[in-house]
Amino acid sequence: MIALSIPTFWFGLITIYIFSVKLQWVPAGNRTTVGGDGGLLDYAHHLIAPAVVLALVEVAVWSRYMRSSMLDVINQDYIRTARAKGLPERTVLLHHAVRNALLPMITLAGLELPTLLGGALVTETVFTWPGMGRLFLDSLSYRDYPVVMGILMFSAVLVLLGNLLADVLCAIADPRIRLT
Repeated sequence: MIALSIPTFWFGLITIYIFSVKLQWVPAGNRTTVGGDGGLLDYAHHLIAPAVVLALVEVAVWSRYMRSSMLDVINQDYIRTARAKGLPERTVLLHHAVRNALLPMITLAGLELPTLLGGALVTETVFTWPGMGRLFLDSLSYRDYPVVMGILMFSAVLVLLGNLLADVLCAIADPRIRLT
């Protein structure tokens, strides 16, 4: 609930303050250390804080949806039937409940694909990480409309691809959805 309630930019600033300024575990921003070699480990070290900020916000959303979906599936008749057959609780949960609870999660994953671009915009700005979100914001500031239109077109393609991928994965996960 805390990760859902805190805006991404505030969560990023708190992360910088605690883990970069006070504890000095991770760098406060940029993609590489100034004057460093710019190797893979340096990139990974600078990527920790932005990745954690983006991931925690998404994990909060996903855990709420998964909890709600599992609570809905647990009360279904086929779960009671599987338990009545004497199947172990682990088998009932993993093979029956989770498989059916994942269907809304697959749809959510398809819809979250373009949302990551919007979350990355804020996170890249807070952590001064160069990326598409930062390019979009800079292009808006400089009124570089062809770049803005290109990024918007790319995000529209992400929406279409995310929905198509979600539909295909739902059809694979649930045979009742397949078209004949």
